Amino acid sequence: MADIKSLWNIDELHADWLENPGALTSGDDFQTAVIISLFTDRVARADDPYEDNDRRGWWGDSTEDSQLGSRLWLIRREKLTREVALRSEEYAREALKWLVDDGVVMQVEPVARIVYPNRLNLFIRYLIPQKNAWETLQFYWVWESQINAV
Repeated sequence: MADIKSLWNIDELHADWLENPGALTSGDDFQTAVIISLFTDRVARADDPYEDNDRRGWWGDSTEDSQLGSRLWLIRREKLTREVALRSEEYAREALKWLVDDGVVMQVEPVARIVYPNRLNLFIRYLIPQKNAWETLQFYWVWESQINAV
């Protein structure tokens, strides 16, 4: 049985489920796993900067060895800089590490690109063992700090 298919909606800059008349579409489990891994809020570490004592995260995360999601949420309101882009790569690598550990892919390489004035593109390159070929998923989002800046 396949998972519900999740897609990254480029026009609306968020993930959603794909629907057929009367039912949700299934399949493309790898893309769904990447979307959940990147865009579910992982609990902030004690040394991470976060607001209002809200470390977010999923209530089911019981140990640091089994964390779900990513810490990308921590940088959403920061100024869009090269350092933030590099941190987004680090957070994506951390969130997708389980794919390598579980043998789903041989390697994962997140690459962030700033598109000025207010967009960060995140390319997830991954090496599939059966094909021995690189493939890429692309995610784009408008940077909130630029929109909400006073």
